[in-house]
Amino acid sequence: MYRRCAFWQPTKLKRRTPAILACPSVRWFNRDRFILSPGHGSALLYAMLYLAGYGLTLDELKEFRQWGSRTPGHPEYGVTPGVDLSTGPLGHGLSMGVGFAIAETMLAAKYNKPDFPVVDHYTYGIVSDGDLMEGVASEAASLAGTLGLGKLIYMYDDNKITIEGTTDIAFTEDVETRFRAYHWQVLRVGSSEDLDGLAAAVEEAKKDTEHPSLIMVRTHIGFGSPKQDSPSAHGEPLGEEALRATKEKAGWDPDKTFVVPPEVKVYFEEKLPACAKAEVEWEEMLKRYGAAYPELVRDFLSALSGNRTVDLASLLDLFKEKEAIATRGASGDVLQKLAELLPELAGGSADLGPSNKTVMKACGYYSKDDRAGHNLHFGVREHGMGCIVNGLALHGGLIPFGATFLVFSDFMRPAIRMAALMGIQSIFVLTHDSIAVGEDGPTHQPIEQVMSLRLIPNNTVFRPADALETAAAWKYAIEHKDGPTELCLSRQNLPVLNAYRAAVEAGALKGGYVLSPAKDLAKAVLIATGSEVKLALEAQQLLAGEGIDVSVVSMPSMEVFEAQSDAYKDSVLPKYVPTFAVEAGVTLGWARYTGSGKRVLGINRFGASAPGSVVMEHFGLTGKNVAEMVKANL
Repeated sequence: MYRRCAFWQPTKLKRRTPAILACPSVRWFNRDRFILSPGHGSALLYAMLYLAGYGLTLDELKEFRQWGSRTPGHPEYGVTPGVDLSTGPLGHGLSMGVGFAIAETMLAAKYNKPDFPVVDHYTYGIVSDGDLMEGVASEAASLAGTLGLGKLIYMYDDNKITIEGTTDIAFTEDVETRFRAYHWQVLRVGSSEDLDGLAAAVEEAKKDTEHPSLIMVRTHIGFGSPKQDSPSAHGEPLGEEALRATKEKAGWDPDKTFVVPPEVKVYFEEKLPACAKAEVEWEEMLKRYGAAYPELVRDFLSALSGNRTVDLASLLDLFKEKEAIATRGASGDVLQKLAELLPELAGGSADLGPSNKTVMKACGYYSKDDRAGHNLHFGVREHGMGCIVNGLALHGGLIPFGATFLVFSDFMRPAIRMAALMGIQSIFVLTHDSIAVGEDGPTHQPIEQVMSLRLIPNNTVFRPADALETAAAWKYAIEHKDGPTELCLSRQNLPVLNAYRAAVEAGALKGGYVLSPAKDLAKAVLIATGSEVKLALEAQQLLAGEGIDVSVVSMPSMEVFEAQSDAYKDSVLPKYVPTFAVEAGVTLGWARYTGSGKRVLGINRFGASAPGSVVMEHFGLTGKNVAEMVKANL
């Protein structure tokens, strides 16, 4: 089962963990998940992972926050064994945990059978004052309560301290009442030292299967130190003097460091056999399950592997009779086909499903009363949606997507960045991709969003020219497991490039390709993306009429193009041929190909409210203007 589980992928680790991990639960899919949402408390997590046998050593604990260590300043997924997700941006851990809990119930509804609870685990976590101040936590907590995620249990580190002072200066709300209003069960433990009370609260939380639980625990930052209950205990090291005083108060030898008391070792050693037994029992149950339900177990293991391929030709065939369609509409058609082929596909929109074309018609809606549906109502919560999609991806067993208008991707940009940092398969469908949106005006017309998304490392942006490139973009997103993918799609109809199908089929998945070659020796190359590919083709015809032969390159994805060999890139963009670019967005960034901003046609100001075609023409985005730019700068 080790290599078939999508949840834990040792190949992602910067340093491979030993094969003989003492705690087998690091390797199995059905273990409980743990989230340290206040990631600045990572030293606690690393210490516990060391004690629990997750492959960390005392020497690695001593390398805390040092170059190349497996104990970085904040927990990083794929770096430290046993870290279920990267945390640091406050509120994100809490929100991604909602995705974990949704995934657990969704998979359980599909695969569990009487006497075979193959998916049956909890998501636990610690959240802080800072987490609960962030708006994204409110978005996700509200949805978690609406969905009745009873297997989601968070312990609230209620220490009433932030970096700037006590919470009285900025956070005096009644957290208990707020979470009860979100339809959470709220329990209280009077002191972090009351371990029996905390254990009892966890058991009580588990009894409520219809509400997520928040266990409020009154804690004291810097407990036992001279800096207890002081903001300085949050943002500064204790210092040598205070550290000695703390050890002395605890009855420890102040001259010794990195010491594990024998009774602590014994306690953990006694716990580990139960972990191993639980995994063995689950694997034995899975074998019996496979014998009873062979088709289901094949689907289950396939979903956990995450290894899916899609036949591009069959997707392109969806549009062989189409003359024009908006790429958002084409995406919707492709999504229906993918939903038939990929039962693990799950996702939804930030209340824009009909506009984003992201409703999977045959998949039902996930809700408190129906866990089998794979369409998700995220509500108007882009940031929360992004984090929840990340949680679904991290959990394993699902291919998740979230959708909104491209301009509102700014709301969830931190979640996209975290997906890229973790290298996880989160898919974001972003429609209404340019000023051609029209009448809604500049608040809804993205200008800088596409290029700004391209700035995020390990992130792939597709802006397809038509339905065929949209199908290719979806194929890439489904098969690319090591980072997020954004599909930036048009509201307006665009001609389907069926006359160029062979070129699209051969080149779209290379990120950039010669769509329409020059008839003879090219005097220039025109690069375009999205709806502006049509303009480049128009300009090619206009220039040909004046004896200027140019080739047209469609570049749906800069990132994928840059990953190609130098020889291929040179074949598409010959070094000694002048290159021009057109895109309905900021021109910054295109000079990497054109060498000059004068060879880029775009828009560097906010848009305006008018019909889309009128707006495009008034801002100079026409085939004629593309041709004039070429003639003026050859």
